[in-house]
Amino acid sequence: MSKPTDDWDLIAQAKLGDMDAFAELVARYQRPVIHFCQRMVGSRQDAEDIAQDSFVRVYRYLDRLEPAAKFSTLLFGIARNLALNFIRDSGRRGRTVTHSLTNDDQREQLIEDEHLRPDRAVRLKEIDEMIEAGLALLSPKHREVLILRELQGMDYSSIAEVVKCRKGTVKSRIARAREQLRLHMERLGGESL
Repeated sequence: MSKPTDDWDLIAQAKLGDMDAFAELVARYQRPVIHFCQRMVGSRQDAEDIAQDSFVRVYRYLDRLEPAAKFSTLLFGIARNLALNFIRDSGRRGRTVTHSLTNDDQREQLIEDEHLRPDRAVRLKEIDEMIEAGLALLSPKHREVLILRELQGMDYSSIAEVVKCRKGTVKSRIARAREQLRLHMERLGGESL
């Protein structure tokens, strides 16, 4: 018998005790969820903790999960709520959320093209760092929609489900986030985009 490929088929198998099915879901979504959380909270270690917590919650409530929406929408919704709680709680504890501009946090490296000139590679790295710094300056509600749209490739309807607001609100937040990011990048020394 072949393994199910649909997320909800995997959930159904996991409900029956098939831990390999749940492990397949984790393997499918672990990297994008960590990436999303890292962009939200700024720390790879905290992002990994939040992602792990997200999967633990999915596992804990397997019996309650129903295919009312795409599984990825449900999972990113859980991750989003945990990331926002982390940001809120960090502020209460007096700890600021920092966004590393170095690669010490094991951020994904730029893919190096062997034909890429060294000056071009340096410029791309500078732009990447400016984007990271610009994202850090956005409010969480603007940062999350921009990350979900531009980095996770979600459509407006899915984003609206994740952040629990209307599709029109998502569109306006994305437009505002893009504009704020552009202004931040200009202030950080980037040319007009």
